[in-house]
Amino acid sequence: MIKVVLAEDQVMVRQGLRAMIETDPEVKVKGEAGNGKEAVELCEKHHFDVAILDIRMPEMDGIEAAKIIRMRFPQMKILMLTTFDDEQYVMDALKLGVSGYMLKNGDTESLLRAIKDSVKGALSLEGQVAAKVVPALLQNEQDQPVHPDLTPRERGILKCIGEGLNNKEIADRLGLSVGTVKNQISHILDKLELRDRTQLAIYAIRSRLV
Repeated sequence: MIKVVLAEDQVMVRQGLRAMIETDPEVKVKGEAGNGKEAVELCEKHHFDVAILDIRMPEMDGIEAAKIIRMRFPQMKILMLTTFDDEQYVMDALKLGVSGYMLKNGDTESLLRAIKDSVKGALSLEGQVAAKVVPALLQNEQDQPVHPDLTPRERGILKCIGEGLNNKEIADRLGLSVGTVKNQISHILDKLELRDRTQLAIYAIRSRLV
């Protein structure tokens, strides 16, 4: 069971999202919040696997809540949910290491897939969002050459991460075990001095591996 905390200030929207999420018996909304502050407080009291945060909320917005949750609960996955596909919002969210950025006009299948993929370690970006952020990332590709010490296998794994694949999908594509993929990702993070999988995905895009 994937336990979700859902933060959205509009009650009707929040109820609709909960109904969408709970069409899948493997996912359950275990906490609801009307702003980022309430979401953080819920995370301090209960265990959740995924936090879904609206960007614009009163008292504390989704970006600030994501910062706190990432710091206090590093194992929790975060999905940003908004009607705004503004490039700067996307960049701010990705820099925090969130697992995905979804638009509210997306369908149930996309939302559930993003939730499940986040738990598996994949990065999810709606098509409209990717169209905004990828060109911005590529503007700096000449400043981000591929690290010379990366092995061909590590480059292959990095490419897969940039494509949004989770560990099992990477393992299947490259003919490796999931354990080997996890170990290789740890080595890549150390070599590149990066913090998390989201930063690896951004690195892969900037380096033109994707």
